[in-house]
Amino acid sequence: MSRLAKPLLKDAQAAKSHPRRRRDPAQSDLPFDPMPDRVEPCLALLKTTAPTGRDWVFEVKWDGYRLAIHIEPKGVRIITRGGHDWTHRFPAIAAAAKNLGVGTAILDGEAVVLDEQGRSDFGALQRSLGGRGGKRTSTESILYAFDLLYFDGHDLMGTELSVRRHLLEDLLEGADGAILLSEEVSGDGTKLLENACAIGLEGIVAKRRESPYRSGRIGDWLKIKCVQSESFMVVGYEQSASARGGIGSLLLARRKGDEWGYVGSVGTGFNTKDAEYLRKALDKLKTKQPVVRLKGKNLVFAQPTLIAEIEFRGWTTDGNLRHASYKGLREFQDNAAVFVIREGASL
Repeated sequence: MSRLAKPLLKDAQAAKSHPRRRRDPAQSDLPFDPMPDRVEPCLALLKTTAPTGRDWVFEVKWDGYRLAIHIEPKGVRIITRGGHDWTHRFPAIAAAAKNLGVGTAILDGEAVVLDEQGRSDFGALQRSLGGRGGKRTSTESILYAFDLLYFDGHDLMGTELSVRRHLLEDLLEGADGAILLSEEVSGDGTKLLENACAIGLEGIVAKRRESPYRSGRIGDWLKIKCVQSESFMVVGYEQSASARGGIGSLLLARRKGDEWGYVGSVGTGFNTKDAEYLRKALDKLKTKQPVVRLKGKNLVFAQPTLIAEIEFRGWTTDGNLRHASYKGLREFQDNAAVFVIREGASL
């Protein structure tokens, strides 16, 4: 398994930071800020084009699970986006965090499993954890860290991204384990996106270099994807005697206000094992009162419980997904948000 180094660049465009010397974690008598028990993550707002200007820096968009790594005097905690403690699920990342040589810190990053080309593979990550609801520990996962929220007794969330990145680079300098630095580059966002798409990455993330760390999806961070990917609710399936696992396709829905709206079906991206698991799970959720209005003698409807990550190429004029492909089920603990259409908006 290879690891990509500066995958957005085809030449030396990187604007490298100059690491500052890290403080001695043994200096415990220095003034400190209370360490947060949990921080709601800063989320990237989806855009179709990359921003321009010197205010923006770029990173790879990794396709995995968002995690916060809390390094504390008594040990390490790994917290999911939904606030669940998954330290036991990522033992290699926890061990790498303990070896960083810092007394206290909170790292923000993405846990991924890489393919042979060094690209993040969401399906492989799911399998390493035993699938949705699985209890396995993922020994293959690594963390790409991209932000530092708390360091050596100091709350950094009010400082500029550029300062936080200096300190993060210093902290991870020489790290060669399950925690790696997500490389930051400057340059033409459009060209960087083209480079990312050319080598099969999911896309890029753009960040305002002087922005503080603010929770929520407020626009300081933007995500620009090569191929669209969103979370949709699985509301049933189409039976098929010839298809693997007995599932011809999954029926998908999105939110609009308090109602569910059908967005089409997906019949590719899952193998026999996936289909067998999905059928068993959906059969346990069978209902005679579907949340979407569809007719068909081979349709089995399910209560809206399972959330699937779907890759697609766009939308049809009647609001269905174009060229959809199944990527995997999202965990409840990952706090996945189902795709929402705001009131008054249209696709």
